[in-house]
Parts: sequence; C-alpha cells; structure tokens
Amino acid sequence: MGNEELGCAAGPNDGGEPKIDLDRSVSKTVGEVSLDQHHQLERGLKSRHIQFLALGGAIGTGLFVGSGQILSTVGPAPLFMAYLCMMFVVWVVMNDLAEMVTYLPMRGISIPYFVGRFVEPSLSFACGWNYWYAYAMLVAAEFTAGAIILQYWTQAVPVGVWIAVQLVVVLLLNVVAVSFFGEAEFWFASVKLLTILGLIVLGVCLFFGGGPTHDPLYFRYWQDPPGAFVPYLVAGSTGRFLAFWTAFARAGFSFITSPELIALSAGETVAPRRNIPKAARRFVWRLAVFYGLGSLVIGVVVPNDDEHLLSGASNASASPFVIGIQRAGIRGLNHVINAAILTSAWSASNAFCYSGSRVLYSMALNGQAPKIFATTSRRGVPWVAVLATLAIGCLAFLNVSNSGAAVFTWFTNISTISGFIAWIVVMVTYLRFRRAMAFNDLLDQLPFRTPLQPYATYFTLLLITLLTLTNGFQVFFPSEWSVSSFLASYITIPIFLVLYLGHKAIYRTPFAIKTRDVDAWTGKKEMDEMCALDVPPVPRNRLEKFWFWLA
Repeated sequence: MGNEELGCAAGPNDGGEPKIDLDRSVSKTVGEVSLDQHHQLERGLKSRHIQFLALGGAIGTGLFVGSGQILSTVGPAPLFMAYLCMMFVVWVVMNDLAEMVTYLPMRGISIPYFVGRFVEPSLSFACGWNYWYAYAMLVAAEFTAGAIILQYWTQAVPVGVWIAVQLVVVLLLNVVAVSFFGEAEFWFASVKLLTILGLIVLGVCLFFGGGPTHDPLYFRYWQDPPGAFVPYLVAGSTGRFLAFWTAFARAGFSFITSPELIALSAGETVAPRRNIPKAARRFVWRLAVFYGLGSLVIGVVVPNDDEHLLSGASNASASPFVIGIQRAGIRGLNHVINAAILTSAWSASNAFCYSGSRVLYSMALNGQAPKIFATTSRRGVPWVAVLATLAIGCLAFLNVSNSGAAVFTWFTNISTISGFIAWIVVMVTYLRFRRAMAFNDLLDQLPFRTPLQPYATYFTLLLITLLTLTNGFQVFFPSEWSVSSFLASYITIPIFLVLYLGHKAIYRTPFAIKTRDVDAWTGKKEMDEMCALDVPPVPRNRLEKFWFWLA
C-alpha cells in the first residue's frame, strides 16, 4: 500500500511540510480517521480518568480468582515472581503503544489502524479479528468466574442458571440500557480498586498478627507446606523452573488487553501529548503495586495446599483472599469481599462484551467483517455485534457438564494466547513505526520517547513469542495429555494464521509495506497544531502541586 492510496505524499514538500489531502479518507484496509481537529471526538478524558479506567479493567478475576489456581499449582514464590516479571512485559507494550498514539492521537484510532498503516493490511485484518475473539473469550471466562464465585454461597442452584443470569444482565446493559454503561463501569472500577487496597492492608495486618487470633503469619506458608516453590511435573531445579514458567504464562491472563485501554482512549483525551505519557508511566507502576503486593498477600494468608483453592483436582468456589479471611477467623468479611469480587467479574464481562462488539462493529464499517455486524438500533447500539460477541460467551455453559476449574482454565488459556498474539503484533508494529520515523528523520521529533528502545521491544518480542509457543507445554508430558487442554492452549495460533494468510492470498497484499512507502506524515501537522494549544496547568500551592503529581 503506497502513500498515494493513503492520500498523502511520501514526504515533505518543498516548503518542508507534508502534503496532506483532508478531502480523502485513509484507506479502509486500515480504518478511517478524521484529520481535521474540528471533527475530532470530544476530548473529555483527563489523565486520572484514563488511568482509573485502565486500572479498573486490569484488576479483575485474574487476580481475585485465577491467582488461587496458580498458587495451588506452583506455590507462592512463582506466583509473586510471575506477576512482577509480567509487569516488565506490560511496561514495554504500554511504552510501544504510548509512543505511537502520542505521535498521532487522532479520532477513531485503533490498534489495527496502526498495524495497517505501518506494517500491512493482512496483519491488520487478522489483528482486528483476534481482538474480537479475545474479548469474546474473556466474556466466557468472566461468566465462568462469576458462576464459581456464586457457588461459594450455595451449590443447590445449577451452575447453568448462574451463567444465564449473568448473560441476561450483560445483554440488557449492552443493548437496552447502554446509556448506563459508562456510569456503571465507573462505580464497578471504584469497588475493585477499593477492594484490592483493603485486602492489601488486611494482608499486612495479618502478616504482623493483627487478626482475631493475634498470631503473626509472617512467611509461614513459604516454608511449610512444601515451601515457596512447588516443583511442577518433575522434581528438582527443572521442576522449579517449570513452576515459574507455568505461573508466568498464566499470569498473562490478568493483564491482556489492559495496555490497550489507555492507547484506545487517546482520541478522547484532553491534551493527549501531555496526558497519555503521564498515564502510561504511572499506570504500570500503580499496577505493579496492586499486583505485586496483592500476589504477595495471597501467598502470606493462604497455604498452597488449601483444599478450597481452585485447582484441577477441585471445583472449589472461593477466591484465595476469601479463603485467607476465613482462615483468619474474621466473621462476615468473607461474604463482603466475595460480593465485591462478584461485581468485578460482572463488570469485566460487561466491559469485554462492550469492547468486543465495538471492535466487530468497527471492522464491519471498514469492510473487514460482514456488513450485518454494522447494523444498529434506533439508539445507535450495534446489537448484532453484541449478540455475536455474547454468542461466543455462551461457551461458558460448558460448566454444566465439566468442572468450573477446568472450564476456567480453558478460557484463560485461549484468551491469554490471543492477548499474547496481539502483543506480538503491537511490538512488530512499533518496530516498523520506529524504522519509519528514523527513515523520515522524525525520530528526534517524537513527542514521547521511552527508555531502552528498541532493545526492550526486541527482547520482549522474543519472550512473548516463547510464551505463546510453550503455553501448553505440559500437555506434551505423557501423563498430562488432554485433547481439550491442547486445543485450549494452541487453537488460537492456527486461527490467526488462517485469517492472516487467507486475507493475504485473496487480496495479494505485500509481506510488508516498504519502509520508504510507509505513511509517516498524515495527521502529524493537524495533531501538532491541536496539541500546540495545550497549556499545562500551573499549581497555585503545594496541595495542587501534589495533586497534579498524583493525578
């Protein structure tokens, strides 16, 4: 795809400015964006808003429920190490996205848009479908987690009933009462953040003996039972490494699609070239505190052999935090926390359905999906796309004939690998973006540059590729072979390849747009002019100075 198709010149004109034709839209193979600053989306999101939304989207059942499964499998040390290591991956992916969207914070931008613009259209097509597939599978995973949490109170109600109730609620919120979506997500995110902060404080109190029994826990459960590491599949140092690698792969479920939340909000952010970098830097460190301390607390308050933890041999229905509260003898609080975690699962399934339906709707508008998915109601709701996303979410009904633990593992594996593939595409796109910037002598003009680049991206790209290929390594052990587990671990890879290669075969797209033909200029002038009007607020006193630093 050359620059002529994109409606811009390959480089600057004689006056030193790029030629930009605002009357022509960007090719539909990469999506459409508005270049005129007067036709941008309303920019009402501040730094603290997008950080809050992204944190709320990232803190969910991966930490509240999935962490218990990791703990029961490999022990507390691999759990803690895995979350910390995954934070490095999130930091790199967040930096890559932030550099690109800060350069071009245009209306209607999306990850597939950047992929199509800086790499090639077939990868953009496969990337868009992969995101929809990931969101739909995440809906199913959250339905499963919600059913597991509800069974904590009673086993008398069939699990299919709980899933049906969640399905109806999410359907109503996304089709009938979509006007309440944003407000509901704000309060759901508030509950999640307050819950995890309270649980971290509670864990510190129990660590030092602040519970009803006044018995300090310290790192008791890191020593006995079997210790900080539970060797996985084989004994010795190899088993301990496999334990860490398993935890590392499974920890990805907690973070997938979270860096994208900040990037996708760039088109609606006030002063994007000031607030997006600020949000990107602080988001990762705040997430590291929540997940680092949260995973450490789990290993402190619950032994990995507790029979109530979610595991392959158990269909237990409690979060490790709830189990820790019960073990500490704190009456009543376990029900409050379980209810808060339940709202987290419902919030996540609601948000993932919304995001997935909008991705599918956007692809339909751009000719990358059947036009029927662009059908909207009188209120402008893409109800066909919503129904299609929820149809995949109905796979959660597999719980009816299988254990909740097994089904939850299937969905976490499927959605995690989809997320890993999405991150691989993001990093490839960033490397192409960086090469195009260097070719056009724009690298030094980037409004936001991050450290250790491009080396951190190359290293992380290799790391995530290895994780993707080895995510289901355990199924290749003779005693662990399972067709369902194999498919859950690897089915996403051939699906992605079929989408990518099929589009390439039909449309005869190049393997990659040549660096000299990559469009590095369209939208730059408009974004420069818009962002030049930004006047950073000046604190009037120390209190305001602290608030500006915090937010």
